[in-house]
Amino acid sequence: MPPSTTYDSLTSEAIANLRASFKGALLRPGEDGYDQARAVWNGMIDKCPALIARCTDAADVVSAVRFARTHHLLVSIRGGGHNVAGNAVCADGLMIDLSPMKGIRVEATNQTVRAEAGVLWSELDQATQQHGLATTGGTVSHTGIAGLTLGGGLGWLMGKHGLACDNLLSVDIVTADGELLTASETRNEDLFWAVRGGGGNFGVVTSFEYQLHPVGPTILGGMILYPMEQAKDVLRFYRTFARSTPDELMIFAALLNTPDGTPVVSLIVGWFGPLTEGEQHLKPLRDFGAPLADLIAEVPYLQHQVMFDAATPHGMHRYWKAGNLQDIKDDFIEVVIEQATRQPSPYSTILFFHIKGVAARIDPAKTAFGLREDQWDFDIISQWTDPAEAQTNIDWTRNFWNQVEPYTKGVYVNHLGGEEEATRVRAAYGPNYERLIELKTKYDPGNFFRLNNNIAPT
Repeated sequence: MPPSTTYDSLTSEAIANLRASFKGALLRPGEDGYDQARAVWNGMIDKCPALIARCTDAADVVSAVRFARTHHLLVSIRGGGHNVAGNAVCADGLMIDLSPMKGIRVEATNQTVRAEAGVLWSELDQATQQHGLATTGGTVSHTGIAGLTLGGGLGWLMGKHGLACDNLLSVDIVTADGELLTASETRNEDLFWAVRGGGGNFGVVTSFEYQLHPVGPTILGGMILYPMEQAKDVLRFYRTFARSTPDELMIFAALLNTPDGTPVVSLIVGWFGPLTEGEQHLKPLRDFGAPLADLIAEVPYLQHQVMFDAATPHGMHRYWKAGNLQDIKDDFIEVVIEQATRQPSPYSTILFFHIKGVAARIDPAKTAFGLREDQWDFDIISQWTDPAEAQTNIDWTRNFWNQVEPYTKGVYVNHLGGEEEATRVRAAYGPNYERLIELKTKYDPGNFFRLNNNIAPT
């Protein structure tokens, strides 16, 4: 039976029955806390669930999933709420909200951590850094650990330690039939393979266990800013130099505006090896060109992790296009620079995330995240504050994307914008897509978990 698109199946009696076994808050439209709970990172998303179930533990998640099945409700899953497409919120269905689930347990002796699905990267980093440890996390610290890890998980440590999903040791997951399972290399191994990159297609992960690594507390990081007039030379230098560096050195690039409105091209750096060796590896970069500012310095790892936070606040309106680049060609650079001069909002950013090192060398068949090669995740991130400016910014992004899409091959699934055709979801998984369909059919044959970058069952 298809999911309900009305409130009809949610009678007071039905909700009272759920409340009897549910420890968290249940919120309906108009109740205190409802509007705050349905608000997500992308301010352009304005959907109203019929019911929000704010879970406190895995048992609450089991109850919510079973309730949704019984009442044929469309379901959305919220972790950190950072997905640009707004898939964390559904219209008229049941929003399973994991954000109250904040448990973190660090096992410093074993260098592992278990964290619940509502934890943000800033919270996980703070807990693990108390022991001088970290794992690969997002480049924006108010991103949730759940969505980022399930989609693969790009981050500053991926060159040295692989993606977030590569550091995953086990998960607890509620499947579409309402069963709580543990998946790891030795238990439900096929499901564990699928959740390491396959997104939220296979269940609601309630907790994650990660491998940790000694990191910090101080690293060498920051950015170098160049005037936009030097963008062509800077990006040409960057594409070559970035590929000549050791795993410990990560360099991203961005075309953006400074807070005072100056257009710049920025090379953003993190050195995660011994501090005494960092300067020699950074010297060619720091000697290049005529920068406006060199802001690279020894900084706490926690400070480096929040570097992008101020530029990506909650509530700003956003529209996003992304794709992978095997190379940064000269004619591609020309298009990027020309489009940067046309962007209608000063808050928008054009980003190059370099995927390299361990993240690029892992066997593509080891996890569901199969696009394993040295490449760039290229992102056109439109951000604006006035809702009336939406169409102007969306049109600019789409036009830009139409010009650069032929240069791309594949896509990072976490950066799909929500209106993507199934062919782009397929492109995110490359050689692993057919196996993912088989596992989706095994674990979720009715496509109960469909509000995601969906892998449809057969």
